[in-house]
Amino acid sequence: MRDERLTKLAQTLLSHSVKIKEKDVLMIRVLDEGIPLAKELVRLAYDKGAHPFVRLMNSEIVRAEGLGTTKERAELWKNWEENIWKQVDATISIIGEHNDHETSDIPAENRRIMQQVMKPVQDYIVNKLRWVLLNYPTPAMAQKAGMPTDKFFDFYFDVCSMDYEKMERALQPLKELMEKTDRVHIKGPGTDLRFSIKGIPIIPCAGEYNIPDGEIYTAPVRDSVEGTISFNTPTNYQGTTFDNVKLTFKNGKVVEASANNSERLNEILDTDEGARYIGEFAIGVNPYILNPMNDILFDEKITGSFHFTPGQAYEDANNGNQSTIHWDMVCIQRPEYGGGEIYFDDRLIRKDGVFVLEELKGLNPENLKS
Repeated sequence: MRDERLTKLAQTLLSHSVKIKEKDVLMIRVLDEGIPLAKELVRLAYDKGAHPFVRLMNSEIVRAEGLGTTKERAELWKNWEENIWKQVDATISIIGEHNDHETSDIPAENRRIMQQVMKPVQDYIVNKLRWVLLNYPTPAMAQKAGMPTDKFFDFYFDVCSMDYEKMERALQPLKELMEKTDRVHIKGPGTDLRFSIKGIPIIPCAGEYNIPDGEIYTAPVRDSVEGTISFNTPTNYQGTTFDNVKLTFKNGKVVEASANNSERLNEILDTDEGARYIGEFAIGVNPYILNPMNDILFDEKITGSFHFTPGQAYEDANNGNQSTIHWDMVCIQRPEYGGGEIYFDDRLIRKDGVFVLEELKGLNPENLKS
């Protein structure tokens, strides 16, 4: 029996996110769980006259390959992938991991090899194709969210199927304000951070690249970041979970970094030169996502949050920073998480997670919910 919620989600992904057209080549990638959604995508893509293909992946196999990889193997992999992706118009990536720590013991050197060799392929996918990334609901995700499985599934479909066209309209005044802004000042517990966004493009996100969605991003002028930031949500990166991450910046560079696992944190930040500079600054606005679940596709959209990202900048909001990592770290500024303020050119625009300017109030949860 077909789940109409999956059909609705598949329609959103094809029509709104990647805008599939007749004769488009669509690559659907599934990691672990997600076959029911992939089947709906294939069916609806055929209805649109497109050519869908499905690639099934498994986290345990990814781990086995990573444990023994070499540069020679990575180069072969890159050559194969380059040939495939040059024939693709759009891609939908579905992540339904059973265990997000499955690859945590892949050696750091092996990760570095894979990331550096495959970076041109990843850059091509991100910058040249129409793409969207989403998680598929699993009991493991429900557990991270602290919810019973059936209630989490209901929550998932509420979040993923919200009115993204309404969100897109509500983001426009914030986009226009950020385009006129030079100096950003963020204050909160353990946080006093200043940087410039002058001249960097502003990109609103309302269901085009991520589902769920709800953010607006840019990048700081690379050398402008000064001060300290303390993150109050856990963050999982390369199979390791970090808590209480604190970063101190001078001339744009992370000069001090601490967390519950400071050694591993600094090891990742030493991956390459760009890993200690920031490639993204974004504000989260999804009204249905309130609390962190250590899943970045959800956590970076939390209403009343912002995220700050060591590593690679996006091509469409490029500050020149290059890196093989892109690590979104989230801070929530609602009162129950300690509060905080964001100022644009010394003007308060958000306090304790609530937009205070009249033209931005459409982004507050009571106005943004369908």
